[in-house]
Amino acid sequence: MEIEMNPLGDSAAVVTPGLPAGDEMTAAVRAIAEAVERAAIPEVTDIIQAYVNVTVCYDASGGTTYTEMKDRLCGILRDVKPASTEAGRTVEIPVCYGGEFAPDLEFVAAHNGLTEEEVIQIHSGGSYDVKMIGFAPGFPFLGGLDERIAAPRRPSPRLEIPARTVGIAGTQTGVYPIGTPGGWQLIGRTPVDLFLPDEEIPSLLRAGDQVKFRPISREEFERREGEHHDHD
Repeated sequence: MEIEMNPLGDSAAVVTPGLPAGDEMTAAVRAIAEAVERAAIPEVTDIIQAYVNVTVCYDASGGTTYTEMKDRLCGILRDVKPASTEAGRTVEIPVCYGGEFAPDLEFVAAHNGLTEEEVIQIHSGGSYDVKMIGFAPGFPFLGGLDERIAAPRRPSPRLEIPARTVGIAGTQTGVYPIGTPGGWQLIGRTPVDLFLPDEEIPSLLRAGDQVKFRPISREEFERREGEHHDHD
């Protein structure tokens, strides 16, 4: 697999696979990130997996130069191959669709000539791959949305979307892990926290995971949310 490498400032390298965007690119990016992580280079301080590249941050205070880091990374990645699409975990996320949790469900349905129930069935019937975590702490960009329920972003973002709200933007879906501004179309909410600030890995999901959404009732949502707060 051909890769391109470029410096990012004086303490990071951006590694990009020579592939078109798509599932193979996603698998290649994950394979690069996993290979660098396995190598456990002492100077490396962070590995950031994105849609089409991996940024490797390193401590340059000890004299490590970009050229030295590039040579080490090229050695590690010489024989890397795209990761198996089955390598990640599968995580089920319960979602209460509709009502006050879903101010845009009606729009998504009308935009696609569907009923609200059909949108819910299609959304919860899919399997989604975590392309990357970004934008907000723990926010998963999920690929694999059925084009029958794709919907454009709102013309103007909301000033604050409640934490754990599920949304659609274009052919992506995702979950807002914290209260934040955003322009996605909102169709439900989960009682499960995606941002875990007290954990060593502060995100429930990681790039490469598979996500399945399971519809739940308002009663189950409130019960699970109550159980969560009881443990806080």
